[in-house]
Amino acid sequence: MPVKDYLDTNDFTKEELLDMIDLARAMKKSIKAGKYPLLLAHRSLGMIFQQVSTRTRISFETAMTDLGGNAQFYGPGTIQLGGHESIEDTARVMGSLLDIIMARVDRHKDVVSLAKYSAAPVLNGMSEYNHPTQELGDLLTMIENLPEGKKIEDCKLAFIGDATQVCVSLMFICSKMGMDFVQFGPKGHQITDGGLQVDTDVDLLAIGLKNCEKSGGTITITDDIEAIKGADFVYTDVWYGLYDAETDGASYMDVFYPKYQVTMDMMNFAGPNSKFMHCLPASRGEEVTDEVMDDPERSLCWVEAENRKHSIRALLVYFCPPLPNEREIAEEAEGELACVLDKIREYRPEVSL
Repeated sequence: MPVKDYLDTNDFTKEELLDMIDLARAMKKSIKAGKYPLLLAHRSLGMIFQQVSTRTRISFETAMTDLGGNAQFYGPGTIQLGGHESIEDTARVMGSLLDIIMARVDRHKDVVSLAKYSAAPVLNGMSEYNHPTQELGDLLTMIENLPEGKKIEDCKLAFIGDATQVCVSLMFICSKMGMDFVQFGPKGHQITDGGLQVDTDVDLLAIGLKNCEKSGGTITITDDIEAIKGADFVYTDVWYGLYDAETDGASYMDVFYPKYQVTMDMMNFAGPNSKFMHCLPASRGEEVTDEVMDDPERSLCWVEAENRKHSIRALLVYFCPPLPNEREIAEEAEGELACVLDKIREYRPEVSL
């Protein structure tokens, strides 16, 4: 039975995740060539945001429009979610009125409840536990920028700094792919010592290690910079994020600066051809220098931001029940889109809401 919702990449096999990437690349190629496959014509996406957003909101709205559908934004206080109306009842109503739902929530258990009671598929736009739409965009970016002669499972990613939910999400996707994942960060801010506070009873490292047992990947969590040597991708995030307790920024500088700031010296220490990634927004001059962020050869963060849209298009098509004329639409597009969709529909057959 196919998984209805996209809440956690750990719910999917490596092969399924790579199918999503193939779908993203096929639609990206088609749209770059000026051919928009209207695979979501007359479909409606509901977007629930409990925090502010730039990339996630713009990517979902643009992706849905590109594919012929419409996106509706629900910010804090605009619907009765968790207020006068329970999450369960809201999910039942929205799931009957919409074709697909995206939710960016304060607590992961809320998006789980939405998915449980909604007839429509639910996509996790970010929670304090993980950021699976970011994961897919990052995977697309790495696959498009593989070192010469390497496959994704041959690559190493070094995450520098705090155990944010983006850091944990990268551990998940890297371990799924069979990559070598390193978190280089200070004690007290590591995945293994409670660096990420999650409102759910999960052992984050155990999930990653279980993935590695199947994929052949590795996980290293350390405060020793030697571990980042040989990294193909160097990734960082802000040192204090949306889900942290209120903490003065200066105290984070005391903990992280300068050892965990990504500089060009650190990039070169990782490897002469290592590429820089960042989920954005960045605090320039804190976790990363301008020289690294703006380097036209080494920085992928701007490509990565654009790829949020391309990967989200794939998620919307992958999880929405297909239109009756889906294959006809795909055949009119550029490249291999019809073949990719044929493969996916073999294990995700047509269903009606």
